[in-house]
Amino acid sequence: MTQFDNLLFTKEHEWVRIENGIAVIGITDFAQSELGDIIFIELPDKGEKFDANDVFGTIEAVKTVADLFMPLSGEIIDINANIEDCPENVNNSPYEEGWIAKVKISDKNDFSKLLSYEDYKQLINV
Repeated sequence: MTQFDNLLFTKEHEWVRIENGIAVIGITDFAQSELGDIIFIELPDKGEKFDANDVFGTIEAVKTVADLFMPLSGEIIDINANIEDCPENVNNSPYEEGWIAKVKISDKNDFSKLLSYEDYKQLINV
């Protein structure tokens, strides 16, 4: 079971979990439910560097295509290749099996722009 108090969120519906100084990034359950059945995810390449709020990929659902926004500045050190073959993992398990990328954080000041779970719940009116 996901412990939401260990996650940070963006207004664009990405989540961040910090594990040993590395940011694990995915999209929220709310985002996947709004998108509907996910059929394709364009992932970044390992070694690519992004600033906070840069588009780092896209997610395609039956209904629409949406950009993925980088929550924190840093370098991609790993991607979830499993979701290339099984994009439905993002629908079925957005906080566990459906993670998208791992990032080596380069600017810890970006944390101040992220939302707590309580703030995110207010954003989505839950």
